[in-house]
Amino acid sequence: MHLGVDLGTSAVKALLADAAGDIFAAATAPLTAARPHPGWSEQDPRDWEAAAIAAIDAIAAQAPRALAACAAIGLAGQMHGAVFVDAAGTPLRPCILWNDGRAAAECAALEAAFPALRQVTGNRAMAGFTAPKALWLRRHEPEAFAALRMVMLPKAWLRRRLTGDSAEEMSDASGTLWLDVGAREWSDAALAACGLDRTAMPRLVEGNAQAGTLLPALAARWNMARPPIFAGGAGDNAAAAIGLGAVRPGDAFLSLGTSGVLFAVTARFAPNPGGGVHTFCHALPGLWHQMGVTLSAAAALAWWAGIAGRAEAELLAELAAAAASPGTVLFLPHLAGERTPHADTTLRAAFAGIDHATTRADLTRAVLEGVAFAFADSRDALGAAGTDIGTADLVGGGARSAEWAAILASVTGITLRRVAASEHAGALGAARLARMAATGEAAETACPRPAAIATVAPDRALAAAYAARLAQWRALTPAVKGALQ
Repeated sequence: MHLGVDLGTSAVKALLADAAGDIFAAATAPLTAARPHPGWSEQDPRDWEAAAIAAIDAIAAQAPRALAACAAIGLAGQMHGAVFVDAAGTPLRPCILWNDGRAAAECAALEAAFPALRQVTGNRAMAGFTAPKALWLRRHEPEAFAALRMVMLPKAWLRRRLTGDSAEEMSDASGTLWLDVGAREWSDAALAACGLDRTAMPRLVEGNAQAGTLLPALAARWNMARPPIFAGGAGDNAAAAIGLGAVRPGDAFLSLGTSGVLFAVTARFAPNPGGGVHTFCHALPGLWHQMGVTLSAAAALAWWAGIAGRAEAELLAELAAAAASPGTVLFLPHLAGERTPHADTTLRAAFAGIDHATTRADLTRAVLEGVAFAFADSRDALGAAGTDIGTADLVGGGARSAEWAAILASVTGITLRRVAASEHAGALGAARLARMAATGEAAETACPRPAAIATVAPDRALAAAYAARLAQWRALTPAVKGALQ
C-alpha cells in the first residue's frame, strides 16, 4: 500500500493505493483561506497539519489494516506559498499563498537585482511566486525577516511536521524563482537577490526519491509496524500529471480547477517567460514541463453562481437547454488578475455586450467562454515556446460539464479526453511517486493513463466562429485596464 497526501488550498486529500495502483480508500479534510486585506490570501500552516492528520485518520477508520501496511507516503502540494520559519521551525506569520498579490511591486525589484532571473529560472517574476514574498517580508515585516531561518513551501513544511526532515523536490522548488530550473539546483544569485543563501532552503531531491520517514509517534497512531518512507513528491500540477500518466514528452492535460492550467511535458528546459509561460522541472528526473495558467477558471463559475444565487449545476442545466453557438456577451475572467500571458495582478474581470435581451444563461455562457478564451491564450504562449498540443486529458471540477468541455475543445482546437477519477489525480500522483520511491519502479509502468469517459473533438464550424470572437475578447483586456487606471 502507498499513501498520497495532496495539500490543496481548499482541502487536504488523502488516498491509499494498492499494489495494482488502484484507489483503495480516500478521504478529505477541508481548509479555509483568510483575506485580511484586498489582494491578500493566507493560511495558518498548523491547519494543514491538522487537516492532513484528520484525513489520514479517516483512511485509518475506513481501512485500518491496509493503512497499517503502508510502505511509503508521497506529498503533493499547492505551489508558491511562503512559510517563513524561525530556528525552531515555527512559522513567523501565516503562509502567503499562491493567489496573493501583495508582492507586485517587489517583482520589478527582484528582476532589477538579478537581471538573469528569467534566463536562469525560466520564469518572469510574478507576485504569486515565492521569492517576491520574501522581499515583501524584508520590506514590510523586517523583524520577522531578521528571525527567518528557512523558507518552506507548503508541502515542505508539512513534510517537516510529519518526518522531521527538511527537503523539497524539483517541481515545487521551480515555482520559487530561486531554482536554476535547467540545472535542477538552487541558484545562489537568485537567493542573494533576496538577501538569502542556501542555508535558508531545504535540501533538494527528485520527486521519486526517498525524502524522510514518518515520525514514530504518528506511525504508532496508525498502527504501522514500520514507519513508511516519504517520497519527494510533487507540486500540485506535476502530481496531477503523474496521476494522469503524463510522464512522457508530449503528454498534456487541461485542468479546470479553481485556477486553470494547460500543462505539457517536455524533454528539455524550453522557457517562454515573456509570454507568461511557467517552465518548471517535472517531478521525475530528466523531464520538464510548461504551463499556461489562468487564475480564475472554475473559480469564475463559482463566483458567478454566487452572484446569480443559483447552484452551478442549475446554471449549467440552463445552458444545456440553449442552442450551442458562441454567445453574444463577452467575459474577462480576471477576478484575481492574470498569469498567462499578462502576468498582471491588477487586471480585473468584466462583462461586455449586455443588452435588454441578455439572459442569465447568456451570462453563464459568457463565463465559460471567457475561461476558454484564456486557455487559448495559454495555448498560443506554449506554442511560442515550441509546444503544440493536439490532445489533452481534461481534469478538475469543471471537467464534469459536457457543455464546458465542448466549448473548450472548439475554442482551443485541442481534442479533450474526459477521464475517470480526475478529482483524485494529485493525491494519486503522490501515491505513485511514493510507490516509485519504495520500489524503484519505472514511471512508464507505475503511471498508466486513466481510461477516457468521453473524447471531445473541436467542432469545425464553432471553431471558426470562436476564432472571430477570440480577437474581440483579446481587445477587451487593454480597454478595461485602461478604463480602470
